[in-house]
Amino acid sequence: MKRKELAQMIDHTLLKPEATAVDVQKLAQEAGQLGTYSICVSPSQLPVEVPAGVHVATVCGFPSGAVAPEVKAFEAGHAVAAGAEEVDMVVNLAFIKEGRFDATEDEIAGVKKAVGDAVLKVIIESAALTDAEIVATCQAAMRAGANFVKTSTGFHPAGGASEHAVSLMAKTVEGKLGVKASGGIRTAADAEKMVAAGATRLGLSASAAILAEMTD
Repeated sequence: MKRKELAQMIDHTLLKPEATAVDVQKLAQEAGQLGTYSICVSPSQLPVEVPAGVHVATVCGFPSGAVAPEVKAFEAGHAVAAGAEEVDMVVNLAFIKEGRFDATEDEIAGVKKAVGDAVLKVIIESAALTDAEIVATCQAAMRAGANFVKTSTGFHPAGGASEHAVSLMAKTVEGKLGVKASGGIRTAADAEKMVAAGATRLGLSASAAILAEMTD
């Protein structure tokens, strides 16, 4: 891939709890310089000024997902009102492990209703799930009206994105939803493998180092 092509697939991400407003402004400026699609920051950092052409994404129910559905929906709607164009929500993993995919669908649908026309990405923590759970969760996200499914928060001890999970997610959504790979992607080779596996968006904190490896 060309550097500019990859850059336009990146959500340039800073979700460390200790990140300050100054750190976020540096991230936004860097995103403009790198040409990334967006920045992704904590909802408490909104609103944030970004260079022209850079979109604003945030997270919801992050990082555990263990938040009451109505609270998650309120948080997402509040973030959009504060300027977020995209919201990456974490599903309740207990629902999935209990096989309660109807509850998963309802939760996602509630958040989608709250964000309206904003883009909703559903973080499923694929490394913590079986293949069958990944498929069922992606199907629930499709039924609920999500725009993307996303592998990971990057904070779960089970790990981040894998080629296998991305490929399975892409196969399940069949191009009807985007697929975001996030968590543990630290080199250009890692990024290109995820794209080859079916990722249409990448969540990266090492964007500058990765893009520095690419050619124009």
